Parts: sequence; C-alpha cells; structure tokens
Amino acid sequence: MGIHKYFQSLSDLEGIYRCPGVFKYQEHSVASHSFKVATIAQFLATVEASAGNAVDWKTMYERAINHDYSELFTGDIKTPVKYALPKLRQLLSQVEGTMIRQYLDAEFPVAFKSIYLKRFSAGKDDSLEGKILSVADKIDLLYEAFGEIQKGNPEPLFLQIYEEALASILKFNDLPSVQYFRDIILKDMIKDVSFVHPQVQLITDRLLADVTKSDT
Repeated sequence: MGIHKYFQSLSDLEGIYRCPGVFKYQEHSVASHSFKVATIAQFLATVEASAGNAVDWKTMYERAINHDYSELFTGDIKTPVKYALPKLRQLLSQVEGTMIRQYLDAEFPVAFKSIYLKRFSAGKDDSLEGKILSVADKIDLLYEAFGEIQKGNPEPLFLQIYEEALASILKFNDLPSVQYFRDIILKDMIKDVSFVHPQVQLITDRLLADVTKSDT
C-alpha cells in the first residue's frame, strides 16, 4: 500500500498504449509519451526563456511529467473521440478527477495528498507553462501520427490526428516557441523523408496558409 503502490504503478503506465484499437507499426505507451512531452516542453520553454519570457521551470516540469497519470485509471481515449463533444471532455475530466482523489485518499500520506492532487491535474491552462504543456502534448501526438503515415499505415485516422494536432499547435502561434516550431522544426520534419504522403503536404500547407492569413 501507500507510496510503494505509486512507484509500482509507474511500470503499469508502460503497459497502457495510446490510440488503442487501431493498427500501428509502432506502439507508444503512456509512460513513453509522458517522457517525450516533458522533453519537448523543456525545449519549448528554453525557446520562451531565450525570447525573454519568464518560465516557472518547476511548474512546467511537474505538469509535463504528470499530465497523463490519470490514464492509469481510464486508459487512453482516442483524440477524435475525446474532443468530439465539449460535454464529453468535461465528463471525462470529472471522472479522472474523482478517481485521482479516491486514489490519493487510499494510497498517499496526508502530508502529500494536496501536493500530488495539484501535480496530477491536467495543468493545461492560460499560464505560459499550461500553454507549453498543451503544445508539447500535441507535438508528440503529431509525431506519432506522422511516424505511422511515414511507415505507410493506410489507417485514415492518422491523417485526421495529424491535422487536428497541427491545427491545435498553430492556435498558439503567438508563442515564440510555436513560431520556432512552425518556421524551422515543421519544415525540417516534412523535408526529412524520402517520401511524404501527398495529403500530409496538403494539410500542412493549408494550415500554415490559414495562419498566415490570420496574421495579416
């Protein structure tokens, strides 16, 4: 019981795979996703700090590494399903919050419950750290979808995920880190393959054109 169970549960996250029920050439666990999001968030925060923005590094790391811990209880839910209806997303958040509180009440010492309740919260809000988490989460999702498309996976869901992830990232176009991603990383991403699915290029060009229009 107690913290022993918490430490043990970290291995359980390695056995929960993202985007369940769909054929994938490469599986990605919730545990690996959390590490990648924290690593991507670290770079995005570095860009923000270099641009003169104040980053709360402790908050940023805590949010990034813990943001999907609740999936230990719910499993991963496909992005298109999760965001199909605002009410559905709200209900899922309520379920996650209830299960986390029950878990903390059962397993965590009183001295640490409030600390970990805050850490296990999604953390995607209007603060700079919340925005960085939102972008980092979508960048990793973008790369997961892109990797499957690159490998020739015919499942159309990955084109849908690619488009939704990129559109979500570009909503934060006012951030220097997103501008860096848009102008440098995304271009390198598209160039760095011998073959790009024509739909990927079309989707990317269209979304970038939409951003350019909104900037003028």
